[in-house]
Amino acid sequence: MRRLAAFVRRRVGEGADGGSSAIEFVVLTPVMFFMIFGAVQFALYSFAEQVAKAAAQAGARTARAEADADPDGWRAKAEDKAHQYIEQLGPGMFTARPDVTTARPAEFTVRVEVTGNVPSILPGVDLTVEAASEGPMERFVPDGE
Repeated sequence: MRRLAAFVRRRVGEGADGGSSAIEFVVLTPVMFFMIFGAVQFALYSFAEQVAKAAAQAGARTARAEADADPDGWRAKAEDKAHQYIEQLGPGMFTARPDVTTARPAEFTVRVEVTGNVPSILPGVDLTVEAASEGPMERFVPDGE
């Protein structure tokens, strides 16, 4: 009986945590992968946001320069410039071609907005980036006005 008790104590005492590292690995591995994918998703979103801001600013610069000189064609030129920036800085950064809209919020002010969807590597996450830039139109004002 003493031998059996010693055997049981030895087996229970020494082997009580024998499989705990495998269980910890199974439990913590999905958490680790989620954290890694979350960091990559954050980086994708941040870069897409910077690309959208740069595209909106480039489109607004073109709009500011062209709106007074070409009242009918400045919108197309500003949208084209914004799309060129998106293609140059971040091709494939958006799931579809981002929307670029132009507006004139005030009499001598132009605005360019860029909206696009960021690819998601996390299931169930839908991220949209929005950026806008606006400024006064560059125009010639004679001395008498």
